[in-house]
Amino acid sequence: MKVIYLLSHHQAAGAAAASFHAIMAASFWILNLAFLLVSSGVAPTIAAVGRVNYLHKGSSLAVKHASDVIESPDGTFSFGFYNLSSTAFTLSIWFTKSADRTVAWSANRDRPVHGVGSKVKLNTDGRSMVLTDYDGTVVWRTNALSAEADHAELMDSGNLVMKDQGGNILWQSFDHPTDTLLPGQPVTATAKLVSKDLSHPSSYYTLCFDNRYVLSLAYEGPDLSNHYWPNPDHSSWMNYRISYNSSRRAVLDKLGQFVATDNTTFRASDWGLEIKRRLTLDYDGNLRLYSLDEFDRSWYVSWVAFSQPCDIHGLCGWNGICEYSPTPRCSCPPGYVVSDPSDWSKGCKPVFNLTCGQRTGFVRIPETDFWGSDLNYTMSTSMHTCKEMCLGSCACVAFEYKTFPNACFLKSALFNGKTLPGYPGTAYLKVPESFLSQPHTSDSVFHHGHACDASNKQTVSYTTHTNDGQGTMWHYYYWFLAVFFLVEVCFIGSGWWFMSRQHSARSEIWAAEEGYRVVTDHFRSFTHKELRRATKNFKEELGHGRHGSVYKGILHDSRVVAVKKLNDVKQGEDEFEAEVSVIGKIYHMYLVRVMGVCSERSHRLLVYEYVENGSLAMFLFGDKGPLQWHQRYRVAAGVAKGLAYLHHECMDWIIHCDVKPENILLDMDFDPKISDFGFAKLLQRGQADPGSMSKVRGTRGYMAPEWVSTAPLTEKVDVYSYGVVLLELVMGSRVSERATDGREDAEAALRQLEWTIKEKMESDDLTWIDGFVDPRLEGDFVYSEVLLMLEVAALCLEKEKSQRPSMNHVVQKFLSFD
Repeated sequence: MKVIYLLSHHQAAGAAAASFHAIMAASFWILNLAFLLVSSGVAPTIAAVGRVNYLHKGSSLAVKHASDVIESPDGTFSFGFYNLSSTAFTLSIWFTKSADRTVAWSANRDRPVHGVGSKVKLNTDGRSMVLTDYDGTVVWRTNALSAEADHAELMDSGNLVMKDQGGNILWQSFDHPTDTLLPGQPVTATAKLVSKDLSHPSSYYTLCFDNRYVLSLAYEGPDLSNHYWPNPDHSSWMNYRISYNSSRRAVLDKLGQFVATDNTTFRASDWGLEIKRRLTLDYDGNLRLYSLDEFDRSWYVSWVAFSQPCDIHGLCGWNGICEYSPTPRCSCPPGYVVSDPSDWSKGCKPVFNLTCGQRTGFVRIPETDFWGSDLNYTMSTSMHTCKEMCLGSCACVAFEYKTFPNACFLKSALFNGKTLPGYPGTAYLKVPESFLSQPHTSDSVFHHGHACDASNKQTVSYTTHTNDGQGTMWHYYYWFLAVFFLVEVCFIGSGWWFMSRQHSARSEIWAAEEGYRVVTDHFRSFTHKELRRATKNFKEELGHGRHGSVYKGILHDSRVVAVKKLNDVKQGEDEFEAEVSVIGKIYHMYLVRVMGVCSERSHRLLVYEYVENGSLAMFLFGDKGPLQWHQRYRVAAGVAKGLAYLHHECMDWIIHCDVKPENILLDMDFDPKISDFGFAKLLQRGQADPGSMSKVRGTRGYMAPEWVSTAPLTEKVDVYSYGVVLLELVMGSRVSERATDGREDAEAALRQLEWTIKEKMESDDLTWIDGFVDPRLEGDFVYSEVLLMLEVAALCLEKEKSQRPSMNHVVQKFLSFD
């Protein structure tokens, strides 16, 4: 400071002038440098380092670049590729600041794209935004715009918009909701919420305006559709709704209040500003309003449509019953068993056949209602008359009788079942009289959980048409003793079970905001002791392969499973279990279900669903007898669909690497189920680059030519193996067995066979087919289907992998032929 004060007036002026010239010179060089950067294309790269708020015309976001994300100006929302797994992505908008990055909207939630080569682009002409998969397939696109869009922008509201140069909105994600509404986003006549969860694919719930213009929650399943909110037993006036208001609009505001044109209104328990919220239709059919806790970034429920979830339609599926014990759980009535223990929405199936004209009786289930599916409704009638009416109708599968006001409801189907303490009605299920003569215990009611717990103390009684409830006092005395004995056995059994268990027998999904849980058994960890007991110390071997042996087992809930002991897995317990859990999430009708895993010390075991008829190899090459032609054709189409799912649709992009008849199992209906998928992913980790998987080997005779090269392997190795399987389905023998001498290896024999097929198919003479098809069929086959399978096989066996079709293309050929 002293130096400044000693400067004369002229010196200060000179110094100021020198500083001014220095600043001007520096500015000149900065401007020139900026011009050079812009002209050379470096500026966009520098700009990309900061937050990006726009996607300009002609620009794209690539899945391989994690930084390719558009953020809202306030940082609340992000738009880009959301990773469902390491190789499956959706184009989504999510809450950036929530702990689990909760998704608010997805363009392709039903069709994830792969983790390599996928991108979304705002076309150069500005007319649409297009999402393409790794192979260029268009997965999703916006509708053609009325004008040219200049850019796409993510707003602070979470709305993705496409605007023209004047700032006018041409398209917005708010018009196309998925399962979530954000504040300011409306439900309209055309925009509705649809529930979806990757681990619960059979969710059929929607929030929309019905034909009376009332905002409703509906179950829209493949077989029936009905509304369950507001109360379907009440009129719109009793539900405080206004019907036939054609404006049809509902919206959640920033304060947390929801208002609709039909007079639907509710507000969050934490009503007020500065709280991030979302209204979501969850997979269980319940509509919940969630609020974000800014401290731990978790979600809590601030409003819910159903505090008693058993009122939700379809929750336990066909023939299922929802009950509180005290938490909700699903069960099957006597004479019924669960269709799929991993998905209760599929309900229960009967263990008997009920035909018209046979002698029938009824199973009595007190305090139980099956809403809807009424054949008839009669007031002020006796229970005896109600029973006679149901017996006289072949369409009646059950009846419900309410003591007040003596009402009779005949049922054509059992759906929306629920048991409530104090409910004034009793359900009577029609069953064959032979079923009533069989011994039954309280375990007839199959619970999704332990069968004999403290809550399972209701008495299930049985009545027949010929008895009408009459009997002697001794009859009732013996029944009382029997029921008392069963309750005691259940009580003692429950105590023993709780004292002896070391691990939970079921995996559970918690809904803590309502104080209840919905119990599932999709994928779980088993102990080695548990599996040793289930397989009787690995006594009954079903088969033996390169990676280990498979044993038959019976779990504690009587489900039959196949347990595979793996020999060559070197991963640690946590790593192995995490890897298998990804495979366990995969579900498809043509893939063997992975139900659980055991990873204890040196033990590595997989638990599969049990497939009754064993492998395809046993029928083609073994002593189980030949498959009929229609069964072979169904196997060919089913395996193609299963592989297409693994390659193109499932959450994790999986190459099987060992497709062969031994790994194709047949269920009781002779439908195929592919097994051992994901083994390449399990066995090669840490051994080779995932792109090449050079340490993983297929089976001689089914291996594609690129196995012997150093080229990276793709899903086309499965396409090649599938082609070999097609030939073997047609011929009924192994292709590799055609290599009869030492000079001819399996691949050379296959090349000769492929060349012969192509040459024969070019001629009009089809007599050669008779000598080509499995002689055990004795000419009982369809010529056109044989030609199709041989044509597809020839395409799949191309030596150059780029010439082979994708499995999606193969499936399309089967579908177009059918």
